[in-house]
Amino acid sequence: MSEPISGAAAGAAGWSVIGGLAGAGAIGAGLAAVVVMCAITPRSAKEWAVGVISTVVASIGGGAAVIQHYGLEHWAFTPFGLVAMLGLVFACGLPGWAIVRWLFNYIERRRGADLGEVISDVRGAL
Repeated sequence: MSEPISGAAAGAAGWSVIGGLAGAGAIGAGLAAVVVMCAITPRSAKEWAVGVISTVVASIGGGAAVIQHYGLEHWAFTPFGLVAMLGLVFACGLPGWAIVRWLFNYIERRRGADLGEVISDVRGAL
């Protein structure tokens, strides 16, 4: 059995091997998906899968876009910076499922419409 300090060192080394930034992104995306699933309960298994996927993609893609836009890549070199990046990734994922759900509801309501009707409807809304 190893002592706590060497166990913690091994955990930190493992975190570095896995990739601290990728791990922070995965944690932030996963937490955002859990929060969204608790806040807006899916109506079916299919909707649950769509919710998880869209939240994770919004977390990772949106978080990366915000970090890139504001030039925050240097945060990846410190533990506190990684935590801040985790928060950004988490926050970017929260609206992901809502946007996808709104889009699918809109598509479902316009199921029988042709492309011209949808385009004129969207133009009228803008």
